Amino acid sequence: MDGIVTRNEPETEWDEFEQAFYEVKDVTGRPNEPIAGAINMVSCFGDNAAAAENPDLVPVDSEGRPATRERDYFDWAYICPTHDAYREGLLEMIADCGAEHDDVRLDDVGFPRDDYCRCDRCEQRFADSEFDDWHAWRASVITDFVAAARERVPGRLYLTLYPDPYPGHLSQRAGLDLDALAPYVDEYVVPLYDLDYGTTYWLESLARGFRTALGGDYNPDDADPEPPFSIELYAVDVDVDNLIQAAEVAGTYATNVFFGYDAAQASAAIRRKDADQQDGETYTPE
Repeated sequence: MDGIVTRNEPETEWDEFEQAFYEVKDVTGRPNEPIAGAINMVSCFGDNAAAAENPDLVPVDSEGRPATRERDYFDWAYICPTHDAYREGLLEMIADCGAEHDDVRLDDVGFPRDDYCRCDRCEQRFADSEFDDWHAWRASVITDFVAAARERVPGRLYLTLYPDPYPGHLSQRAGLDLDALAPYVDEYVVPLYDLDYGTTYWLESLARGFRTALGGDYNPDDADPEPPFSIELYAVDVDVDNLIQAAEVAGTYATNVFFGYDAAQASAAIRRKDADQQDGETYTPE
């Protein structure tokens, strides 16, 4: 199945896309009203606007450094997942999304990096918890949030994963425990972004790694892992031939392939791919 991820509501209705994700809230913090014609998508703990307006929302590491765009390798600002008021606001937004369309996708879920968050609230809650291991406690925070979101989504719940299938890395980095999350998630989405896709060996390696990490097999002909996973490709200004090749590689291992943020390029790639497949078919007259 091919789909689009977009901020533009009209693009969700293009015929080429079998599925569409519509950004209700992105990492800038800019809100849109959820719509009935697409799967609404919420950036949960990425929020530049909220972080700028209220620095107390921002996670800090053990040296007191905030998780903002001013830090190296941080593309946006983060919000601490234990901040109760922000969490409740997210859950209300997720419920509003679920009221418009049964399915909802959660994006940017988790703690920002390995050493976050060490704010006073997180330190106190860990001390008061039943956990001896700090990373296990963090994972419980994220799992509880996803479980709460699940209660507000009447249909399928999609969850975005960071593109790192190496065993233990998702839990260590973000608090994403795949085994604990599995009962609440219907499908994972893994963004594997590139500006060119001139080579795809790395794409194949990561796709195969996720298939294994989620309980699938090396053989792509075997049954999909449960929960299944899909791959999201970056389509902005990418050569159509390269995008088609990347989609074919991704589709070998993933359940679905979605294209991000350039509906025109995505549409062109899908039409050409479909045309090539039809040209290759042989029909025997009766």
